[in-house]
Amino acid sequence: MAGILTCGLMQIACSEEDEAGEVVTPDMPVELNCKKPDYLKEGDKVALISPSYFTPMENVEKTADLLRSWGLEPVIGPNVGKKIDGQYAGTVAQRVNDIRWAINDPSIKAIICNRGGYGTIQLIDQLTLAELKESPKWLVGFSDISTLHGLLTRAGVMSIHGTMSSFLARGGTDANSTMMRDLLLGKVPYYELPAHSQNIEGRASGTLVGGNLCTFVPNLGTRADATKGKDLILFVEEVEESMHNIDRQMRILQMNGVLDRCKGIILGEFTDCGTEFTYESVEAMLHAMLKPYNIPVLCGYPGGHGDVNLPLVMGANVTIDVRSDGATLRFNVDGYQQQVNTADITTPATPVATRMRLAGKME
Repeated sequence: MAGILTCGLMQIACSEEDEAGEVVTPDMPVELNCKKPDYLKEGDKVALISPSYFTPMENVEKTADLLRSWGLEPVIGPNVGKKIDGQYAGTVAQRVNDIRWAINDPSIKAIICNRGGYGTIQLIDQLTLAELKESPKWLVGFSDISTLHGLLTRAGVMSIHGTMSSFLARGGTDANSTMMRDLLLGKVPYYELPAHSQNIEGRASGTLVGGNLCTFVPNLGTRADATKGKDLILFVEEVEESMHNIDRQMRILQMNGVLDRCKGIILGEFTDCGTEFTYESVEAMLHAMLKPYNIPVLCGYPGGHGDVNLPLVMGANVTIDVRSDGATLRFNVDGYQQQVNTADITTPATPVATRMRLAGKME
């Protein structure tokens, strides 16, 4: 258990024990060495669970139908469909039990989260790295699911930052859905991206960590903190946040030494974010902050809460090559390499209110 300093109502984690019993302090980098779960084959079971906010059963059932059309067998978590406190998909214990059920059942080969929203931070102290490592399998999700990606990366298991049931239920024919399916089946994307005015040129390799900024930054110092690793490629995306709060979260990473451990940075979508400063964009603000680090920064990756949300393999060793004429992102894992020019990808537009609701920003 982590040592705790208690000052009034504030608790500060001082250290934690890793699986071997060694004390790891918050400022001590850890080794990240993630295993790739097996790719899926026809007939494999895929669990649908709700670790965060409630998802209507109609969406879950539509996703189950889609998985069947892909040749996979969906199994719905025992507690999916529950709703407490107006938002959560069950109690903490119920949501943890569904994760354990999916992890521990050897017949289940992958896990797709139904929705983000909020709530996975409540699960960090309920799950151990050892149990997550015991039975490596793909877990898919984004937004609030960034916490689970951090836990799995720390446990040594790769996972997929990608679309969820709330979006899959809309038909599953868009690129976000079909590329996530292809990745589960062993087709690994090799992304080519157009030039971006705020890119910082360079080439770097490292372990891919991160996700939704305001989700993973509060996890610093916990067992879900994959940014403790060395030689990082940090992925960041956000939705409906002010520029000043994005700056605040990045400064927290900076002050905790995370940016010093980065070999490169990928900036995803900053969907419906603020414009209260005179920067032309969030990317321009972050360009100014990151330029002194002399590391490559790849801007405009279509991942996050925008209409295009292409999958990423979290915990994988990746290589980014940022040039004046564009950029590439390669996952250094085995599998059939599928070349994808992101400029050619389009998906149907999602109403702003729908994006906000699915992100847990509004109801």
